[in-house]
Amino acid sequence: MKSEGQSINARCVRLVEKVADAASLAPVIEIHALSRAANELLIEVKAAAVNPSDVKAATGLMSYAVFPRTPGRDYAGVVIDGPAGSIGREVFGSSGDLGIRRDGTHATHLVVEADAVVEKPKSISWEEAAGIGVPFVTAMEGLRRAGIPKAGETVLVMGVNGKVGQAAVQIASWHGARVIGVVRRDELYEGHANSKVDVINASATDVAARVRELTGGKGADIVFNTVGDPYFQAAHKSLALRGRQILIAAVDRIVQFNILEFYRGQHTYVGIDTLGLSSVATGAVLRELGPGFASGHLKPFPIKPAAIYPLEQAKAAFIAVAGSSRDRVILRPV
Repeated sequence: MKSEGQSINARCVRLVEKVADAASLAPVIEIHALSRAANELLIEVKAAAVNPSDVKAATGLMSYAVFPRTPGRDYAGVVIDGPAGSIGREVFGSSGDLGIRRDGTHATHLVVEADAVVEKPKSISWEEAAGIGVPFVTAMEGLRRAGIPKAGETVLVMGVNGKVGQAAVQIASWHGARVIGVVRRDELYEGHANSKVDVINASATDVAARVRELTGGKGADIVFNTVGDPYFQAAHKSLALRGRQILIAAVDRIVQFNILEFYRGQHTYVGIDTLGLSSVATGAVLRELGPGFASGHLKPFPIKPAAIYPLEQAKAAFIAVAGSSRDRVILRPV
């Protein structure tokens, strides 16, 4: 049942139906009246991110995605209507269902549960705050489920220069772990870290052998595999005794799996799908990261001016993300 709070006519990006690819997208701008229920907030959206999962849902790769809908999972904005004491709060958040199963963040306004939002640090811009969501939630949920690394442990991040990879580096090094990154060509680590990150070029080096060399033969306590099956065997062979491999993606779904090495190594495999997290559950994960952003151990991704688009250019933003842009792509509603 809706409260007697104010109603807002929001300008929203709308996806009418799924399409074959990003180039075939035909988003439209529609006006929708929004109002909140008693346990919800009405937010004026200042910035919203475009994630690869937004593109996948739009192109039919998520059978449960609803059409028509307003896409978008990540956001930052100001509360303009809500319970006593909430109006004027500067907040950010993310979700597994926003923009997929229900209307999302690519709009001038958003209605979301009061428990879903997190206070935006004053030192972070709207665009930076909007870019935190999915990558940091994915990284944190993976490390939470696998066990937050301790000082002295080694975390190997496969696909270290991707946004989830960079977030994993930040969180692991914040907690005192040693981090080793894997890249597919000759390049340095591009993101923020709280300690040195050793980088292995997978195209020129045997990854597992190099990990053993760097760790005195022990291997990695945690492997955060952001790529999936292309690195599955290298990740498996890099694991220390009782090591844990985190998996968040796949190119091909089927891999060779050595059961003997798995149980002899006492390994654990952890699968992470943040699309299964509600807005409230996602907010709880982001809240755990708050002290890291407040202390400066965690930093938002830099946002390039050329990667910021108005709502009317949502198609161009989606195409940029579909093209594997390394930029964090942001929509600015006004």
